[in-house]
Amino acid sequence: MIVFPNAKVNLGLNIVARRDDGFHNIETIFFPVNGLCDILEIVPFPEQKIPVVFTQTGLTLNEPDEKNLCVKAYHLLSTSIELPPVAIHLHKQIPFGAGLGGGSSDGAQTLVALNKLSDSPLSQEKLMEVALKLGSDCPFFIKNTPCYATGRGEELTTIDLNLKEFHILLINPGLHINTGKAYSFSSPMPPVHKLTNSIKKELTEWRNLIFNDFEKVVFDLYPEIGLIKDELYEMGAIYSAMSGSGSTVFGIFKERPSYDLQFSDYFTFYQKI
Repeated sequence: MIVFPNAKVNLGLNIVARRDDGFHNIETIFFPVNGLCDILEIVPFPEQKIPVVFTQTGLTLNEPDEKNLCVKAYHLLSTSIELPPVAIHLHKQIPFGAGLGGGSSDGAQTLVALNKLSDSPLSQEKLMEVALKLGSDCPFFIKNTPCYATGRGEELTTIDLNLKEFHILLINPGLHINTGKAYSFSSPMPPVHKLTNSIKKELTEWRNLIFNDFEKVVFDLYPEIGLIKDELYEMGAIYSAMSGSGSTVFGIFKERPSYDLQFSDYFTFYQKI
């Protein structure tokens, strides 16, 4: 079985409050970017002597296999349903530490694929409960449709958001942002503009209504990320923001932008939404 775990961007992100459990309550819109994907292959091997054999190509991190969310997803799901031994191969294309949810998407889509291999699959609701144990944004990648998210990011409400007339450009400067560190420097507070109201406005109004609270922290630490946002607006973006805790910045355009010269040294991804 081959699946294609996709990236996401955050259309606004408000850090609302610190929680007693060490996490933060947030308010955000998760929006899938289906054109930017990793490639995940899962093959059952009943004769295999160990539960999971994991291999990876493409972008790699120097970490043991047992820390990969695909491997963690297998062991986590195997406590709820019976699974055959499998070989998992991940070809990684979504940058790490980029605010695009690539690792979470890999883990969540591993759950989805493995669930289909089971004779007693879990419901989507139960699968999302398992996904939450992998990470706060993993349940979103089970739904994989535009969602308004609260709590840690796991309380999801599907929203009707059609951006098909627009173009999106993602720029990643290759900086790895530690999400925990970014949260530690944040100053949580209730948002001035409720995101569910702001997102209904014309896209031309988003610039003055929809914000990512992480930008206040990350742009101070890494000014070059803030400069990318400025340049996207200079290029004609209708709305631009950093995704998640960074370091990716995206711009939404009415027409296809020309960007090859400005960002030739960075990872770039473009698609018509």
